Amino acid sequence: MNSHEIEYKLYGDDMQFVEIELDPGESTIAEAGAMMMQEDGIEMETIFGDGASSDKGLFGKLLGAGKRILTGESLFMTVFTNQSPSIKHVSFAAPYPGKIIPMDLSELGGKVICQKDAFLCAAKGVAVGIEFQRRLGAGFFGGEGFIMQKLEGDGLAFLHAGGTIYRRELQPGERLKIDTGCLVAMTRDIDYNIEYVGKIKTAFFGGEGLFFATVQGPGTVWVQSLPFSRLADRIFASAPSAGGKSRGEGSILGGIGNFFDGDND
Repeated sequence: MNSHEIEYKLYGDDMQFVEIELDPGESTIAEAGAMMMQEDGIEMETIFGDGASSDKGLFGKLLGAGKRILTGESLFMTVFTNQSPSIKHVSFAAPYPGKIIPMDLSELGGKVICQKDAFLCAAKGVAVGIEFQRRLGAGFFGGEGFIMQKLEGDGLAFLHAGGTIYRRELQPGERLKIDTGCLVAMTRDIDYNIEYVGKIKTAFFGGEGLFFATVQGPGTVWVQSLPFSRLADRIFASAPSAGGKSRGEGSILGGIGNFFDGDND
């Protein structure tokens, strides 16, 4: 294997964290700010670019960093290495309610494509890059952007997604339509595209958006029940306004009530 052979344990239910076990000399990579706790003897180092560019010279580091800029991530990643003579542990926490998804890339064809903010941590040797969709329509109307992340290698990687996670095995030719924000990840052989909902009334008043993702097998897809964008929208709608009242409670009648209460001076 090119990647380090790490072991792990998941803790929690809705606010999970993953504990990585490192033998002497083993390392794991993670997004900046993902670390929750680490034992004495683990050395933390910030690297420029993705997790596999440290041995590719300056050009490789710049290329890896440029890819991360396109996905909206930080220029830097963090490497945690066990420098002690005994087994040590480091833990990484999920950023919001949901589940951590362990993925063994050696069992998934060596590559997984995921939404750009799903990556949490991985064994050192896993490359974190970008994946350009083959169809322009998927990029401009996909909701989650033209660029998605790709994880390549033969080690363990950990993704995070919101709500409940559903793993679906698609047979050759089998198609599934998914809300664009709910698609978390897919294996390399999945055919991914964006389709228009088809009816103007449904598009504008159905509450599901103008487009949805279609995935076609063979391969595996992971779907989340609660995208962070949906959660954030609900929190914002329920947050108190400047007048101290909730922004979005009730229906349109709530706005009429606020008018008569004198909130629309």
